[in-house]
Amino acid sequence: MPKSRIRKKADYTPPPSKQATAIKLNSRAWVAPVMLAMFLIGLAWIVVFYVTDGSLPLDALGNWNIVVGFGFIAAGFGVSTQWK
Repeated sequence: MPKSRIRKKADYTPPPSKQATAIKLNSRAWVAPVMLAMFLIGLAWIVVFYVTDGSLPLDALGNWNIVVGFGFIAAGFGVSTQWK
């Protein structure tokens, strides 16, 4: 019986290394402080309104002060979408 031929395997060549591309990260350091400030301003606005029985922060707004407080909180959530 004839001997089978031995197949020569190709030498292993690792795939070419990917060149490290510089990832440009935008500086978003302002997002977290602004977001937290909006949350705290909104919370403080609502708390002050309730503690002072509606005479502060703006007496002319009446119960709309609650909407203003929640508006600051909503703006904080809007700013949070910029966080990476």
